[in-house]
Amino acid sequence: MDPDAVSKAFVEHYYSTFDANRPGLANLYQDSSMLTFEGQKIQGSQAITAKLNSLPFQQCQHHISTVDCQPSGTGGMLVFVSGTLQLAGEQHALKFSQMFHLMPTPQQSFYVQNDIFRLNYA
Repeated sequence: MDPDAVSKAFVEHYYSTFDANRPGLANLYQDSSMLTFEGQKIQGSQAITAKLNSLPFQQCQHHISTVDCQPSGTGGMLVFVSGTLQLAGEQHALKFSQMFHLMPTPQQSFYVQNDIFRLNYA
């Protein structure tokens, strides 16, 4: 398993799903998963999906600038993403950073154990 290839594939899948079919992100999280979104902690797949679906915009497009990854000692990997978020109807893109801790599943794939999202204000 090449961590760089796995993290790149995950990032492409996550953000294309977020931009086109946000409810489709539900299967990437489990009941033990935790999201910290702008400082608000949310636990469990259903609560995380509800939070992401309740964001005050329906259409957006993520543009990824960097993806960094490291294997974690538990068979998983840490993935750190930076980029911009373009909201429909807005002239200026928002800068963001997001960190994922991916954990392996028995089916030889990964789920999101931890997810931290922050907008980056200048």
